[in-house]
Amino acid sequence: MPPRRKLNEFERGRAVAWFQDGVPKREVARRLHVSISVIVRLVQRFPATGRVQERRRPGRPKKTTPREDRLIERLALQTRTASSSIIRRQLRVATNTNISQQTIRNRLHGFSLRSRRPAVRPRLTPAHRAARRAFCRRHVRWTRHQWSQVLFSDESRFTLNHNDDRLRVWRRQGERYIDATVQEKVAFGGGSVMVWGAFSLHHRTPLFHVQGNLTGLRYRDEILRPLAVPTLQQMGPQAVYQDDNARPHRARVVDDFLQQSGVNRMEWPACSPDLNPIENLWDELDRKVRSNHPPPPPPGMFSTSTRSCRLSGRLSGRRFHRGSSPPWSTL
Repeated sequence: MPPRRKLNEFERGRAVAWFQDGVPKREVARRLHVSISVIVRLVQRFPATGRVQERRRPGRPKKTTPREDRLIERLALQTRTASSSIIRRQLRVATNTNISQQTIRNRLHGFSLRSRRPAVRPRLTPAHRAARRAFCRRHVRWTRHQWSQVLFSDESRFTLNHNDDRLRVWRRQGERYIDATVQEKVAFGGGSVMVWGAFSLHHRTPLFHVQGNLTGLRYRDEILRPLAVPTLQQMGPQAVYQDDNARPHRARVVDDFLQQSGVNRMEWPACSPDLNPIENLWDELDRKVRSNHPPPPPPGMFSTSTRSCRLSGRLSGRRFHRGSSPPWSTL
């Protein structure tokens, strides 16, 4: 551990007393575990000032007191979305202290508080939370073999122009609005392509391009009958089909068809996209499509490129362990 560079007032008094008693400076530094230069400056300053307190350091004094600093921290923690200008006004009303917004940010940085984008999650009611807990308790002890019998499915929409806040640019001061550092946007994403897909540990379906609005009849005739049910039959009699609670999925014609086909359907809690592992696959597919076509391609080419990125289990160059126990199995 390196020696310290500062002493408190009591330690400075002890150092002066030891030095006056004839203790060498190096021994005083060893006893207090500080650098020898700290003791040398102290014994040089004491005869001139007669005090052990440090001299007032040069520089502009702080405009806020420690009490006001704690108030700034408390205001930020009480309302996490409050901007520095709002905290500045609240501080001025409470203490009549007028400081800049940058000073507010500096004080918050001193308390390790920094402005960050909030994490995003679905809005969950108490009923949603109870359903999610019940789902996790029912499946927490499922084995790898049981999860391998689940065919996870979902739809995803890919827009031609999409800002997911991952993009960053290098720029100098004053270059915020030059063409090279500005990202252009198009109304409504500039067009989109919607696809459906499903996969299990050992099986997968082709990507299906959903054109227009997906209804219960279309979901049955264009997706379930030609794609999902044959895959489930290949998986065996213990196969389980998973889909979310979207209106087309829960239509009566869909329920009747799945029941007549003998399909085991997994009960799925509402507002739970994070429990479906296929969401990771959609994210990776979106990255691959955009890496293949840096400029936004026409809608037809965009649809072709999504099909070319086959619905597989490889994510970022590594095997996606679809058959292993999902994250919620540890709850």
